Amino acid sequence: MLALAAICAHAQSPLRAHVDVTRNGHRVKDSSQVVIWLTPVGVPVQAPKQDPTKIPKLVQKDKSFHPPLVVIPVGGKVEFPNRDPFFHNVFSLFEGKRFDLGLYESGTTRFVQFDKPGISFIFCNIHAEMSAAVIAIATPYYAISNAKGEITFPEVPPGRYDVQVFHSSVAPDTLRAAQREVTLTSADSSLGTFSLAETDALSAHKNKYGRDYDRPDPNSPAYARP
Repeated sequence: MLALAAICAHAQSPLRAHVDVTRNGHRVKDSSQVVIWLTPVGVPVQAPKQDPTKIPKLVQKDKSFHPPLVVIPVGGKVEFPNRDPFFHNVFSLFEGKRFDLGLYESGTTRFVQFDKPGISFIFCNIHAEMSAAVIAIATPYYAISNAKGEITFPEVPPGRYDVQVFHSSVAPDTLRAAQREVTLTSADSSLGTFSLAETDALSAHKNKYGRDYDRPDPNSPAYARP
């Protein structure tokens, strides 16, 4: 912990980065929702703690999750309220936190604690069009891009860091290729530019049983009626 204190004593000015998000070779208008986080290498770091009075929500409304991305400290919770007039079945069984909240009706809610770092892809077992992501991180050094692709990290101390990147529409192989180790000095003010290409291949997924989604039954209380 003394080494960490020595590093923090030389905290630098805000660190910046930029992301260029493209689709079919053309830059997209909105480059927001790209997450970059820096994990110190070889130095212990105190993971941030979630404020128990500020638990983020992934609201189910209009057959969508709002917002589609949540970043929390590892060990933190996320609330999943159902504000649609029909049932949902939120689950995540592929990476990160594995859970299945089962069917629950309009006006009710559920909570999930994300007890290990990683990316959890969130779906509904009833509505295939619903998707979101929860990233649980064990470092205080992270930021999310704005629409212009600009990212600002407040007060990242000099040192060695493992840099990881996430965007829900970018293939895992591309995200892994963007991962890097950097050594920051007090004179550094930028991580440079990250180029990410969106793909449509990520939109398809199986239900919680590993099968294709069934055709909606209009008489089921789990589905919205016309």
